[in-house]
Amino acid sequence: MKKILFLGYNRDQTSLIDKIQLHKKNWSVEQTEKKIDLNLAQKFNSIISFGYKHIINREIIDNLKYPIINLHISFLPYNKGAHPNFWSFIENTPSGVTIHQVDHGVDTGKIIYQKKIDFELFKNKQTLTFSKTYKVLINEIENLFLENIEDIINQKFISIEQIGKGSYHSKKDLPKLLDNWEQNIYQTVLKYKELNKLKNIKVD
Repeated sequence: MKKILFLGYNRDQTSLIDKIQLHKKNWSVEQTEKKIDLNLAQKFNSIISFGYKHIINREIIDNLKYPIINLHISFLPYNKGAHPNFWSFIENTPSGVTIHQVDHGVDTGKIIYQKKIDFELFKNKQTLTFSKTYKVLINEIENLFLENIEDIINQKFISIEQIGKGSYHSKKDLPKLLDNWEQNIYQTVLKYKELNKLKNIKVD
C-alpha cells in the first residue's frame, strides 16, 4: 500500500485527490489543510502540496527520505509566493505552472515539470480577467500532474535547480487597485502603470 498525504485544497477545490486515489488500487490518499509535524509526515510514502497555506517545517524536509512535491501556478523562478497570476500580468513576466520540490525557501525548490502559458493579453484585452486566467492555470497544473502522476508519486523524476533570481511577492504586496478577481486584466495593468508613474514624479 502506498500512502499519500495531500496538503492544502480539499476535494471541492481540486479533482486531484480523487484522481490520485482512483489511479491505483493500492494507493491511499489522506488530505489535510492543517499544519503537519514530522511524526505525521513519516507515516506516508509521498506528500503532495497544492494550495497549502502553511510553511512546511525544516525538520520535516530534512528528515524525510523523499522530497515533498509542491504545485505552484507560476513559471518559476518568476512570481514565487502569493498571487502569482496577478503579478505575471502586472510585471509582464512569464505565466505558467510549475511542479517542484519543497526546500527551505518559498517556492525555491528544484523544478520537476513546468509549462509556460501565453494568454496573449493584448489580443484578448477585452475578455481576460484574473478569475478566468486563474482557472486556466489550475486546469493546466492539474493536467501536468496527471500526465506524470506515476513518476511523481514514485519519485522517478529528474529535477533541476531554478535559474535566475526571478521574483517574489507576499500577500501584503497586493495593491488596493484590485477590487475583485473579475476585473479586466488589461485595464488593471494600465491603471497600475499610471499610478506608478504618478508615484515616481519628483516634486521640487
